[in-house]
Amino acid sequence: MRYKLVWENIRFRPVRTLLSMLLIAVPVMLILTLVGLSNGFFEDSERRAQGIGADILFRPPGTSILGSFSGAPLPGKFIAVLAQQPHVVATTGVAMQLIGGTWESVTGIDPQSFTRLSGPFVFLSGHGLERPDDMMLDQDYARQRNVRVGDKIKVLNREWDVAGIVEPGKLAHLFVLLSVLDDLIGAPPGNVSQIYIKLDNPNNTKLVMEQLKTRFPGYPTYDMKELASYYQVSNVPLLKGFIDAVLGMGVVFGFFVVALSMYMAVLQRTREIGIMKSLGASNGFVIGLILLEALGLGLGGTLLGIAFSFGTRWIMHILMPASLPQAIVFSWWPIAGAVAMVAAILGAVYPGMIAVRQDPIEALAYE
Repeated sequence: MRYKLVWENIRFRPVRTLLSMLLIAVPVMLILTLVGLSNGFFEDSERRAQGIGADILFRPPGTSILGSFSGAPLPGKFIAVLAQQPHVVATTGVAMQLIGGTWESVTGIDPQSFTRLSGPFVFLSGHGLERPDDMMLDQDYARQRNVRVGDKIKVLNREWDVAGIVEPGKLAHLFVLLSVLDDLIGAPPGNVSQIYIKLDNPNNTKLVMEQLKTRFPGYPTYDMKELASYYQVSNVPLLKGFIDAVLGMGVVFGFFVVALSMYMAVLQRTREIGIMKSLGASNGFVIGLILLEALGLGLGGTLLGIAFSFGTRWIMHILMPASLPQAIVFSWWPIAGAVAMVAAILGAVYPGMIAVRQDPIEALAYE
């Protein structure tokens, strides 16, 4: 009987129910979208880092694996020196320069050494880097900028010719000649941001890393297979704090939405509550109805929020597939749902208290 009453109350007021669910869905959608963007960015970065096919990453002193890449502080002579180390079969250095202070960057490569290490690019159209003004784009960035082979694209305050469009997943979204990028950013010729090393056998990775640490103390080296442990939201304190703040706002926002909705519902159902209490309904029965209805709104809002997160993912994929890759993080569905449910319960407490305090005689006389 209790569940039937709750269902009839929800069904009888479809507009109020739908609006309440939509407003609860907003913070759920924001939580899932933010978490999806954070995880999507790290997953995309990890996939592109692994796509180069290297076993070890060699970086300049004082740099971190999750730090922003910009400039070319590492002398190019390291590339040849590292190539002579035991078990090393290929090395390539790349220079990276951030675009406009964002996470996007242009990557300068030496096409020959890059191809020897990672294999040839898979071209969807066009050709490789042949001239100083040539730039290669991956498919995601080309779609984001709506450019094709033969078009011009302005990056780093310079006009580039789109020479080729390649399949995504190989280190970067934008490629230019290393020598051209060094000259553009004022770095010494041949300097790089980091060096990728390929071994004769991946099982020798730990051994070679120890040798490199001994010979080049202070120069960080990373096992490419272990990079996944670094590409986690928990490794970025500011981002984790921001997500926690959004969770808190979701609870507060959901609380006020449900509180207002249930308060209006209690006012609209004054006579109904009076009739139930006059028929012997206990205070627990009445407040239970209010809480169950609030939980129903919270569940509906959660489902709508999850559906909306798929919509935001689709929009991101259409508009900015390279800059804003959004993942669907299933493990966060129950977390976002719990936020909505907690907010719904908290928001229903005060209206529920008003409902149980009503005098049956006054409620029956209410117009």
